[in-house]
Amino acid sequence: MQEQEKLGMNILRRSGLVAALAWTLVPAAAVADAKSDFEATMSHDGLEKISVKGIAVAYAKPGATLAGYSRVQIEPVQVAFRKDWDPTKTGSQFKLTAEDRENIRTGVATLVHEEFVKALESKSSYKVVNTAGADVLRVRINILNLYVNAPDTQSPGRSRTYTVSAGEMSMFAELFDSESGEPLARIVDRREGRSSGMMQISGKVENTGQARDIASSWARILRDGLDRAHGIGKK
Repeated sequence: MQEQEKLGMNILRRSGLVAALAWTLVPAAAVADAKSDFEATMSHDGLEKISVKGIAVAYAKPGATLAGYSRVQIEPVQVAFRKDWDPTKTGSQFKLTAEDRENIRTGVATLVHEEFVKALESKSSYKVVNTAGADVLRVRINILNLYVNAPDTQSPGRSRTYTVSAGEMSMFAELFDSESGEPLARIVDRREGRSSGMMQISGKVENTGQARDIASSWARILRDGLDRAHGIGKK
């Protein structure tokens, strides 16, 4: 596990979220206690559970609004693989190297960041910035439990590609006021590839489509929330 992945996981461990999220993977007998820990972690600073279309779990500060934010600061995306992910290279018996794992991790982080920037800037008036401000919403995105089957690292003469034949990833995201650091919302969602749970990620446009679709769907939910707060596209 590389330094950036360690950093992201350390942050999440300190918040208790990694342990709390385990309720999605544990046997039924332990689900109740783990889910209780999860709910306590999500609401520990006064946030309350709300319903957000397209998101599995969401908590928000009572009375909070996004109406005052017209710019968005997106922190570097952190990515962590699922604990039991230890694949071999496609077509071989060799395990992935640390470099292979890091390339996959940073590739997914870049892809997710790109999709959030695209969704916010291409079809809306929101600006993505790198500094705090009175009208700046700070967004922290963590991709957890990334599971990639059949990662293809053998592409002679080309950039390395990574193929997910059956994969998944979860997102834990937090929204903050960029100046005060006050938490406004916290969400968790899990997605699989759209084709019978099969997701492919590679250098080819046709193979990156499903992964980008997942990231883009999360980004659109954020943009839609900002739109509604500003009275845009109300239904």
